[in-house]
Amino acid sequence: MAGRHANSRLTDTMATFHQISRQNLECPICLTLFNQPRSLTCSHIFCKDCLQRIFQAQPAKKAIKCPICRNETPLPSGDVSKLQTNVPLSSMVDEVKTTSPTCTVCEMNEKSPAVSYCQDCGKYLCKSCETSHSTWKPFSNHEKVPMTEVLSGKVSLKRRRKCKKHPSDDEECFCTGCREYVCLRCGMLGHLQAGHQIEEAAIHEEKLMKNIKELQESVKSKKTTLENHIDFIETQREEITNMLSKLIDDIGKTYDEYMQLLSTSREALECQVQRWSEKFEKDLQVMEEESRQTIRHMNAMEKLVTNGVKVPLEKDALLAHDTLCENLKSFLGRDPYDHSRTGVTERGQNIAFIKHVKVNELRLGELKGYTCDVKADLKLPCKDSMTCMTRAPGGKMAVGSRFGGVYLYSPDGQLQQTELKDVSVSKIGFLSDGRSVIYDTNDRMSLYTPQWEKLDLTFETMTVYEGGFDGLTVDKDDNIYISYRDPKKIQVFTPEGGKAVREIMLADTPFQLFSFHDTGKLILNDLDVVECLDDKGLKENHVMKDSIFPFPAVCRDDSVIVAWVKHEDGLVSIDRYTRDLEHVCNLLTDFKIQKPERGWYYLQEFESGEIAFCTRDRLYIFF
Repeated sequence: MAGRHANSRLTDTMATFHQISRQNLECPICLTLFNQPRSLTCSHIFCKDCLQRIFQAQPAKKAIKCPICRNETPLPSGDVSKLQTNVPLSSMVDEVKTTSPTCTVCEMNEKSPAVSYCQDCGKYLCKSCETSHSTWKPFSNHEKVPMTEVLSGKVSLKRRRKCKKHPSDDEECFCTGCREYVCLRCGMLGHLQAGHQIEEAAIHEEKLMKNIKELQESVKSKKTTLENHIDFIETQREEITNMLSKLIDDIGKTYDEYMQLLSTSREALECQVQRWSEKFEKDLQVMEEESRQTIRHMNAMEKLVTNGVKVPLEKDALLAHDTLCENLKSFLGRDPYDHSRTGVTERGQNIAFIKHVKVNELRLGELKGYTCDVKADLKLPCKDSMTCMTRAPGGKMAVGSRFGGVYLYSPDGQLQQTELKDVSVSKIGFLSDGRSVIYDTNDRMSLYTPQWEKLDLTFETMTVYEGGFDGLTVDKDDNIYISYRDPKKIQVFTPEGGKAVREIMLADTPFQLFSFHDTGKLILNDLDVVECLDDKGLKENHVMKDSIFPFPAVCRDDSVIVAWVKHEDGLVSIDRYTRDLEHVCNLLTDFKIQKPERGWYYLQEFESGEIAFCTRDRLYIFF
């Protein structure tokens, strides 16, 4: 019997030793068996993964601080695996893992292997004892852990603290000064007498659990805050992505707009070159035809002269022959060339393309070196009479007179016909079918057939006293636009007459008014500025020069020409622009005109390309 009791005590002692050994082999951080234990310079030992997590959580990552003594261990490489491995401890852990304790409940001499551990009783249980333990009602709620999990280190065994000085006594007290658990006798005899503060272990653990819960709540709150911040960051990321995407779109749209502007500038420059090409070709054709005509004339005269050698000449025949010879000699002595058209090659070689180099303006460049020549300088039929000028059907130019009449000129300056001599013309326009729109000085707008017969139509326009009428133009759809100076607006009429179908309010005072042929846009001039307006009257572009009055016109290809007039000096310069008022080239510089009494001018382009500039008294035609 004594031997049986001795064996039982030995078995219990071994089980307790196994438990104590296991507890000493547990990491102070994760409270499980050491896994790849690493030693710090302070000799404290922790799992490699636990040290790695501590190191990553530190703000300064040049050393790792021991969580027990708070001494630092240098770790410049940042690799925890390079710390010293505690090989003996690792071997002991492996041995404990492979050593299965026996049941500490059985009364038998031969203890059965334990299959579980009761965390509440602190006992290892064999299969039989585990069954009895589970069926006994006071133990039914105890927490039992399978030995497989205990040996694998997945769970930590609840510590059964026994005093080192008094092994039979539990560590029921906690010394707050020494920060350790002690038994009641050690606490009363040692720690209290030394002036330390002692409290029950359960109370300390309750405080500890409360602190852990508070930290958990703080962690939870902090995590919520950080997660909200992450959501905010994601929102910011989405907004930034959308913003950057919009920037890319804006860049693309701006690129497309700039490419369109450059394309328009290119087209305008190429169009001007084509105009010059047509003009040079026309001059060359005229020169060629004149030379051929001269050859034909000389051949005819030569033939007449050579008839005199066929038979002897007498009396009248001799006199006629002498006259023919003198005529031929006189013809040969004349200069047959029109010097205004010679030197075409030299004029063409003087044209140069000047590349634009200013980075703050989007332009290809401009054409320089070619200047228009005056083709005709005509005195109008009546002094101080011109009120308007516009292109007319058949390639003509119509000039209206306030003294009555519409004068129609050809591109070479010939007055071909005069119409409506009894009508005092203020403004004139032409519809696509050849009908004309006449606004007279009595504030009446009338429509005439191509044969200049008045149609029975009425247009309800404003009087000059109400609106201060100034400009008239006809658009591509035959709508008639009339601009009024005082109310700063435009009325739009259809050819059917009646009331205005639309009104366009303006920001500036309109004077002359012109429409493009393929868009709903308009060109008008105020006193010192030329403006391009959209179909709603909003200004898109403008061009101006200091102290110089502009007089614009829309050409047949929708480019714009502007006569810049220095009225006091009697000087005119003409520039060509794109439909967006980007400068293309200079056509005429400081051409001297006969200064009229009043500074009112009109500019237009013939269908054949010549440019007409009209003062109150004279008509100039340039080519």
